[in-house]
Amino acid sequence: MSQSINRDDLTLLLADHDPPCLSLYQPTHRRYPENQQDPIRYKNLLRTLEESLRRQYSTKQAGVLLDQFRSLAGDSDFWNHTWDGLAVFGAAGLFRVMTLPRSVPELAVVANSFHVKPLLRIIQSIENYQVLSLSRREIKLFEGNRDVLEELELAQGVPRTITEALGTELSKPHLSVSMSYGTAAGMVVRQGQGSIADELEIDEERYFRLVDRVILEYYSRPSGLPLILAALAQHHALFRRISNNPLLMPNGIEIDASALTIDELRQRAWKIVEPDFRHRLRTLIDEFEEAKSKGLATDDLAKVAKASSEARVGWLLVEAERHIPGRLDQATGRIVRAELGNLNVDDLLDDLAEAVMKKGGTVVVVPAVDMPVTTGLAAIFRF
Repeated sequence: MSQSINRDDLTLLLADHDPPCLSLYQPTHRRYPENQQDPIRYKNLLRTLEESLRRQYSTKQAGVLLDQFRSLAGDSDFWNHTWDGLAVFGAAGLFRVMTLPRSVPELAVVANSFHVKPLLRIIQSIENYQVLSLSRREIKLFEGNRDVLEELELAQGVPRTITEALGTELSKPHLSVSMSYGTAAGMVVRQGQGSIADELEIDEERYFRLVDRVILEYYSRPSGLPLILAALAQHHALFRRISNNPLLMPNGIEIDASALTIDELRQRAWKIVEPDFRHRLRTLIDEFEEAKSKGLATDDLAKVAKASSEARVGWLLVEAERHIPGRLDQATGRIVRAELGNLNVDDLLDDLAEAVMKKGGTVVVVPAVDMPVTTGLAAIFRF
């Protein structure tokens, strides 16, 4: 029932669903004793959903929609294995529980569509990246952002070790051969028969080629995320020489990642990614300001709403923490405002992001500190 978020889930949530659509978000905790309060907070949010539903629907109708939400509240095994955030969605014929790798603000809303903006920041953020931990023993893959780094479960067909990769073609070890990596001078020291050492070197190259191919096929191409290599210095040289991955970043982490904690690995990775993130964001902001001077961009909510209904928005920057109560008629671009705290409407920024993506536009969710305007959104038009 529980799963981590992926792009297929986002596509499903963005599809048309018969209202009401129930969206619940809350921060959660990974460890005891902090996680003891998580089920209590969930039940409080669940009561909020129930109150909102019963204003518009019968007790029986509300009960059917809430049954699976209630079942989750009593699942002690689930609450003992949460991550940093939780998203739960329900509608007629649909129920999804998603554990999230970053904290999210509490939200319980009943609306005509699902609230997806927090998921966009996780999936589509331009600050996201992947880390390939590569050694002769094994590979691991991580995905993260400035705040969180999580190990990914490798897909079937992706080898975890050199033995899985090469199988019976792997050269047999020889007692007279000793190979030492990672010396103080950064040199590779080999002793023993040259032919055996050569075989091991050939194995390593074949292994790295296979790793490069499957990571590109299964992860880099589908995600489009920059890839950071974390490996010993001598492995960087070989892997970069044979790699065909255009998303492999020129700078990497020159240490065996197993020697680092997950947070130390995240900190080193973000130092590499942040300059590129700042450059990409600055480029997008410059494009917005130039387009605005030509009448091809705006930060006006009503104008963005109208343009979204006409499929004219190519890029939309949205402020992550901003919430503007209301509803968007996606067919006409008409905005229906609402009072703060009204649970029967969603967030206009969320509705706009959804409308833009459905028409083929790109949405980038960023913190307030990175927004070039104060209205909560900035749109660049296609024409």
